[in-house]
Amino acid sequence: MVKYINNNSGFQQWNAARDASGNKSRLGGILWWFILFLAAWWLLSWWMAPNSAQTDTGETPVEMVDLSGVPVSEIKSENITANVQGLRISNIKLLDYTADAADDNTGPVVLLSAENTYALVGINANGTDAPTQTTVWTQNGDTYTWRNYDGVDFSRQILVDGYVISVTDTVNNASDTEISIAPYAEILRANDMESSAGVYTGAVAFVNNDLEHEDWPRIADKSFAYTTTNGFIGFVDQYWETVLSVSSPDQTMRVRPVGDLFSVDTISAPVQIAPGETHTMTTHLYMGPRDHRILQGADTLISGIDQTVDYGWFWFFVRPILWLLHVLNSFVMNYGVAIIIMTLLLRLAMWPLTRKSYVSMMAMQKMQPEMARIQKLYANDKARMQMEMMRLYQTHKTSPMSGCLPMLIQIPIFFALYKALLISVQMRSAHFLWISDLASMDPYFILPILMGLTMWLQQHLQTVTNNKNAASNDVTAQTQKMMKWMPLLFTVMFAWMPAGLVLYWTVSNIFGIGQMYYIKKVTRNL
Repeated sequence: MVKYINNNSGFQQWNAARDASGNKSRLGGILWWFILFLAAWWLLSWWMAPNSAQTDTGETPVEMVDLSGVPVSEIKSENITANVQGLRISNIKLLDYTADAADDNTGPVVLLSAENTYALVGINANGTDAPTQTTVWTQNGDTYTWRNYDGVDFSRQILVDGYVISVTDTVNNASDTEISIAPYAEILRANDMESSAGVYTGAVAFVNNDLEHEDWPRIADKSFAYTTTNGFIGFVDQYWETVLSVSSPDQTMRVRPVGDLFSVDTISAPVQIAPGETHTMTTHLYMGPRDHRILQGADTLISGIDQTVDYGWFWFFVRPILWLLHVLNSFVMNYGVAIIIMTLLLRLAMWPLTRKSYVSMMAMQKMQPEMARIQKLYANDKARMQMEMMRLYQTHKTSPMSGCLPMLIQIPIFFALYKALLISVQMRSAHFLWISDLASMDPYFILPILMGLTMWLQQHLQTVTNNKNAASNDVTAQTQKMMKWMPLLFTVMFAWMPAGLVLYWTVSNIFGIGQMYYIKKVTRNL
């Protein structure tokens, strides 16, 4: 970014002339109004957002259930394994991801493994008894059966497809009276506020085709209730999701604190089952990574779940950047190398604009004496000074803002890549040279130091050509002194940023230095 703020380009003198006339830069005014607008919009959105039937809740204790008499079985697929104990599903192991991103020898990521954390899929019944958490089912493969004293048969089949656990309950009313049943499901877990890292985490609910989100601090004090004809509810962390969806045309979903834990649950409207009739209902549980490609596959069973990925404001850049990184990685088999190639491709794509910017910057340098003459000649006539300055720019077919365009283009790319690194599960354990996790900071601060050095060299190459002019202009001289500290400031700022982002900026600086040498050589020969 710094390389396009040329200390000797005439931009400072142009600004000084504007300030001397008592008028601030229009661009600066527009920028500040834009920032204020965004801040006001965000505050209003936060303040006026509907709270979806907030209700204050007191301390709800965690229900303690003795499950010592309930056997534990295991369900599994190529991607996960999980324990089933009665109505509970817990200890879900994600076989493709290690618990410690920096160490491939650690065990897999485990969801809902702490005490009293689980997913619960059950049935409420009226007119008969339904299975409870302490009910002992008869298991035959992936099918579990139980009959109550009224002769009502409950059959449950649990299948795993990828990261989706499907629980299908069939109720056969073999009694002589009508009964009503209502399926329900719940996830109980601890919060994970420390893992947010710029990505929204907490509870999510897909309500009537609209995604609702409540972060940890809000659900720590209040409950949220939603009535919907379709959807899902669950929890999202930086990299993982635990979501449930009951196939029912009418249901009520809630988010609430339960003691030191948090709960999401849903209950469907009751269904009447006449004697001799059978009714089947299915609950889908997604227990896996927040990977858009995987979530798109799960969307066939849990509609809308692919919308839970947090792409941020620059989603229109984040998605193609992630796509490009995945494609490049499929060829080079290393995300660090993929970031380097992507950086080079982006810089090559911006080459025409960068070249035009640098040529314009050199033209601005040649205009310095004439600009100084105009400022001195019309020091007492500010309107005439501005008119003559604008005429000078038109004559040389340049603008003081032309050098800033590449920098402005890189800003959304910068933030998009930052977001992509935070939300990409693949980056979480991506290795590159001494770095074991491109989504975390460089543990030895080697990349931030290299970035600072390349930034200083880039800046030095631009300011060394016109030191005499810089010394003759107070505004330029002061700006140049300030800019000398920018590489150090950026080094400190980037020291704790994701290593993949610092790698991108370092490679971009190196490419920019090469660009500068080439353009200087070409223009010198013209």
